[in-house]
Amino acid sequence: MRAPLYAGLLALSLSASLIGAEPTRAQQPAAGGATTVTGPPGRHPFSQPAANLDLDTRMSFVLGEAIFNKIWVPSPSSTTASDGLGPLHNARACGQCHVNDGRGNPITGAGINKLSSLLRLSVPLDSVERQAAARTGGLAGDPVYGTQLQPFAIAGVPAEGRVEIDYTTHRVTLSEGESAELRSPVVRVIQPGYGDFDPALRTSFRIAPPMIGLGLLEQIPESDLEALADPDDADGDGISGRINRVYDLERGTLLPGRFGWKAGQPTLAQQNASALANDIGIGNPIHPAASGNCTERQQTCLAQPNGNTEQQGGLEASPEMMAVLAFYTAHLAVPAAREQSAPDVIRGRQLFYNSGCAGCHTPSQRTGASPQWPALAHQRFQPYTDLLLHDMGPGLADQHTEFDAAGNEWRTAPLWGVGLTQRVSNNGYFLHDGRARTLLEAILWHGGEAETARSKVINMSRKDRRALIRFLESL
Repeated sequence: MRAPLYAGLLALSLSASLIGAEPTRAQQPAAGGATTVTGPPGRHPFSQPAANLDLDTRMSFVLGEAIFNKIWVPSPSSTTASDGLGPLHNARACGQCHVNDGRGNPITGAGINKLSSLLRLSVPLDSVERQAAARTGGLAGDPVYGTQLQPFAIAGVPAEGRVEIDYTTHRVTLSEGESAELRSPVVRVIQPGYGDFDPALRTSFRIAPPMIGLGLLEQIPESDLEALADPDDADGDGISGRINRVYDLERGTLLPGRFGWKAGQPTLAQQNASALANDIGIGNPIHPAASGNCTERQQTCLAQPNGNTEQQGGLEASPEMMAVLAFYTAHLAVPAAREQSAPDVIRGRQLFYNSGCAGCHTPSQRTGASPQWPALAHQRFQPYTDLLLHDMGPGLADQHTEFDAAGNEWRTAPLWGVGLTQRVSNNGYFLHDGRARTLLEAILWHGGEAETARSKVINMSRKDRRALIRFLESL
């Protein structure tokens, strides 16, 4: 059940969010707890190590950063620690998708494929084989093209195709004579390299999400997420968030999903391993296949040499590589919120609570014990997410399921750092597919459980709407 029944460290802030009362500034923790980087944001505000790391552990951060930005090359190569790219791939480095550790760019125009987005592919679970794939992978991919489209390939291997996106637009009328234009993507695949797709193919376009604070999100106790969940809306507030139970490949069991647009990954280790395997084609301890996302119907792809070496434990990415990569992705610091004493920011924060936005974008969370990563232990922080799935209405639905997440359901995206998007990624694109060009557009796309909050924003005075946006920009 949701607060106010929820007891513990989150009780005060969660209860306040439900009754529309803003916690006092003294009750508000730093954005990332003790990991928060304070002071004016520099050139790369999302790429800083957690502030409470000591000098010894910062070396692991630096090593992990090198792996994150490593440019992988095809096999065979004299640089055996960096070969194994592809054969099919979306990018050659993690950092090419997560621009400056921030969000990616959507594709625009015909045949222009950025390195920071992907097209997820799936088919209905209408056979025993597809159901078996979905039990551990969350979905069944296209029989020929797999679970995501790969627009790039090494020499001698056909790429899978290119994505073309156009947009349709419509206007939303706001109070006091204002309006906003919303755009909706129309996605097509051109130049398919391996023949026809499954007739029942479902696609979902995604941009890369920001990387900050992921270790804190991983350390939120499962019991806290269960306390936040209210799948049957028993408290009658119109919000029915639920946990996406996803398969942990290392433990062989179901755990709460925390990462990805539909909370399809349970741990940072598995998220990193999946991205390396599927986006870059790098085999690793969790996904050891060196052929990446090649399917059985792509024999030319499967026949290519791999980068498995004895020095890497018989893999393309060794356990040691994965360990420092996990450390890096867990300890990217959250920048401090800015201008919190400005009158319009204070007003905007109150409007955020009064409108019901905090019902899903839960301001405060906490971590429990963290023996592996002590810097993340027992932190109280402000991510503005409950990590739960919510019905966002038909406007954002993609008909693409992942484990328990239906096509109209999305994980609540954290809001920390959202005001630094332009500085970090040189763009202002929001939502899972980058359709929103402003924070106001992102709000106006909210439907389903967020319809009431959206209506309140539409009917606000012009001054109040600007104060709300000003508050979000301060995070």
